[in-house]
Amino acid sequence: MKGEMGKLMQQAQKMQEKMQEAQEEIARMEVEGAAGGGMVKVTMNGRHEVQRVAIDDSVVGDDREMLEDLVTAAVNDAVQKVEAETKERFSGMAGGMGLPEGFKMPF
Repeated sequence: MKGEMGKLMQQAQKMQEKMQEAQEEIARMEVEGAAGGGMVKVTMNGRHEVQRVAIDDSVVGDDREMLEDLVTAAVNDAVQKVEAETKERFSGMAGGMGLPEGFKMPF
């Protein structure tokens, strides 16, 4: 019984280390969200922090509301890409731990 418990604890520690590595990797990754056919681009890291915003000169003008909408859409696109990448990277780990499909990790 003690041997099985020790193996289980080692397995849990390895999984914790893998998850920590994955979280650090995700925090460092960058994704690009775009809107308006690429006229507005937002680069975001895995912590959902906007790193850069690029706006094509043709969009800058009198239509402020359109520009604001494009920036909003590009940020939302980047957020969705970060979420998808995070889900993809952690989906394999959940299965390896015997967790049911669709189990949401606490981060």
